[in-house]
Amino acid sequence: MHTLLANGDEGVGQLAGSNLSLVVVAAALALVALGGAAALVKGILAAGTGTDKMREIAGAVQEGASAYLRRQFRALGVFVVIAVVLLFLLPVGEAGNDVRIGRSLFFIVGAGFSAFIGWAGMSLATRANVRVASAARDGQPISAMHLAFRTGGVVGFLTIGLGLLGASIVVMVYNGDAPVVLEGFGFGAALLAMFMRVGGGIFTKAADVGADLVGKVEQGIPEDDPRNPATIADNVGDNVGDCAGMAADLFESYAVVLVASLILGRAAFGETGLVLPLLVASVGIVCAIIGVLITRMRASDASGLTAINRAFYISAFIAALATAAAVIAYVPSSWSELGSGIDASEVPVNPQVLAIVAVVIGIALAAAIMSLTGYYTDTRYKPTRDVSAATRTGAATNILAGFSLGLESAVYTALLIAAAVLGAYLLGGGVILVGLFAVALAGCGLLTTVGVIVAMDTFGPISDNAQGIAEMSGDVDGDAAQTLTDLDAVGNTTKAITKGIAIATAVLAATALFGSYTNAVEIEGLIGGQLLSELSIADPANIVGLIIGAAVVFLFSGLAINAVARSAGSVVHEVRDQFARFPGIMAGTQRPEYGRVVDICTRDAQRELVTPGLLAITAPIAVGFGLGVGPLAAYLAGAIACGVLMAILLANSGGAWDNAKKDVEDGNHGGKGSEAHAAAVIGDTVGDPFKDTAGPAINPLLKVMNLVSLIIAPTVVVYTVEGVGEGADGPVRWIIAGIAVAVLVGAILVSKRRSAVVESGESRAPEQRESVEVG
Repeated sequence: MHTLLANGDEGVGQLAGSNLSLVVVAAALALVALGGAAALVKGILAAGTGTDKMREIAGAVQEGASAYLRRQFRALGVFVVIAVVLLFLLPVGEAGNDVRIGRSLFFIVGAGFSAFIGWAGMSLATRANVRVASAARDGQPISAMHLAFRTGGVVGFLTIGLGLLGASIVVMVYNGDAPVVLEGFGFGAALLAMFMRVGGGIFTKAADVGADLVGKVEQGIPEDDPRNPATIADNVGDNVGDCAGMAADLFESYAVVLVASLILGRAAFGETGLVLPLLVASVGIVCAIIGVLITRMRASDASGLTAINRAFYISAFIAALATAAAVIAYVPSSWSELGSGIDASEVPVNPQVLAIVAVVIGIALAAAIMSLTGYYTDTRYKPTRDVSAATRTGAATNILAGFSLGLESAVYTALLIAAAVLGAYLLGGGVILVGLFAVALAGCGLLTTVGVIVAMDTFGPISDNAQGIAEMSGDVDGDAAQTLTDLDAVGNTTKAITKGIAIATAVLAATALFGSYTNAVEIEGLIGGQLLSELSIADPANIVGLIIGAAVVFLFSGLAINAVARSAGSVVHEVRDQFARFPGIMAGTQRPEYGRVVDICTRDAQRELVTPGLLAITAPIAVGFGLGVGPLAAYLAGAIACGVLMAILLANSGGAWDNAKKDVEDGNHGGKGSEAHAAAVIGDTVGDPFKDTAGPAINPLLKVMNLVSLIIAPTVVVYTVEGVGEGADGPVRWIIAGIAVAVLVGAILVSKRRSAVVESGESRAPEQRESVEVG
């Protein structure tokens, strides 16, 4: 049996001159990306902002989104402080206090970058939406599409620029100790992203479900009719969920993949492994700039999606060629030249071929998932058309059709991801650490396209908001309104695609981090037969850990969906209450109290995100100290396996329901106002928390749990393994496990005390029942 650790116990000193120069180049390219973001912002803000009414509505959305994020950041500050203290207290092996301080410091940096990207994405999107609507109103459909995509490009540039800059600085400052410090950087990014993804998802879907159920189904008014009190909250939610939340999510994916690559790269490739992932990321900077700039819609294109797909595939092809050139120029062609201690007879390919093929596997995976997800969620293809047709026989058959689609698509997407993981791993030829580094490099390859991926994702909510502003203002009609409807449909598909790619990134990152975890426990002294014994699947404790890992994914998803149900119930009663108490709303003589719904969604999102967040942090601690090293590894394996299937199921079924509703609204199966339309709306509201709350939040959940496990691994070995640690039989492990379990159980019990049933009128205080007369 090959040892897991190739050369991870050999420290890496100061970087050689040429390697240090390459790291500096990577940091410089990161700054170029940030400069590119600033240049795009200037051009976006120079565009026209439409009519006074359009600006008024956009301003309300911007104000609500900013207020929500300010409140969320204040709430999350407590978690950041606690995490910094705990990180400083946990050991870092043989490294000194400067490394421990660095890990805590860069946790704050990672969290800060994640928060900034979320805020910047939201802030710019709330300014671009009215400009996209204005361009459509002025009869410039191509300009409208370009504005929306380039706004997403700004967020993409920020994501890759800050991710690469942070990692490069850590490598320059800490050299061989950089992997330990990067644990903090990745953990900070992942933790903030998970909270923002969950909180934003709860907000946006509570408002969306409430607006659809009362406005569309009960009152029979359009989705973004200004008479609906939930419309502003719905548009705010698009920004705090899909812009801020998803931008932070993709940033932490980028950061965590770099973290795992650098940890495994140092152990497998020595000093070269500390630089190679940064080189691949640098190629991604160039490809992102090219991909965003060449995304131009032609008159012959069927839709904006054609232009986006064309740019994605071109940038992916360039990424493959540029990476191959960079690897050939930098990585030695033989293992002996690499000086990593790897026996060339054990690995079937040389280091150059391994690195190139691994990265290409990741790029190909992104392209394949893009095609597969589009097939299952786009109305041009049979699966979603079947879901749309099922609305003719009612909501039940619509939901069954969409759910079965999600189940089926999860299998094929998971097999595709598994094939990529196995293909990369086999490049290592049985040397486990080398194979795991190849998996991490595949993740880096996938993320060479992340700049375009983020642009695709942000394009969706901007287009959705633009259509909402146009409809609420009443200043856009005819061909201009159809332009915005078409852009919104494209945005639905791009959001579904980016969720699929984000899930793949999460699996690759989690698999690589899993390898980093097993490497960490081996470095701590758990080696050879004892390590194999601890990780044996024949041990019932490991089976228990596996089951708990899968169960946590189910519990997390249930908590997130139930949180939306509770908050949406409050919104439904609030909207019903306003329609009942103020008849002038439907007549257009009274202005709805939009702020009330925004307040309800903000309050509930902050309250509901705590329990899922605590679950992600405390569950690995409870399993690790309560059951041991092996069960914790099995826990991670169970969470990864179950997480990928659950996330794809939720994302694709939700996306299919959403686009099936769009298909009916386009005039199929009876069109708007028909029984089929009512059934489609019900399916869409069921799918909303699936695709925009629980499903995407599983991505950061997996990485948070893996990073927590990686950080506590040395301490778990010390306190749970006989003959290795100092206190395997002592009370410390049980005290820690007991505290973690008590915190988790307490949070769940508090959450369960909140009922999903809200009595009519409960959502508003008597003194807040007055309305405002208009016109």
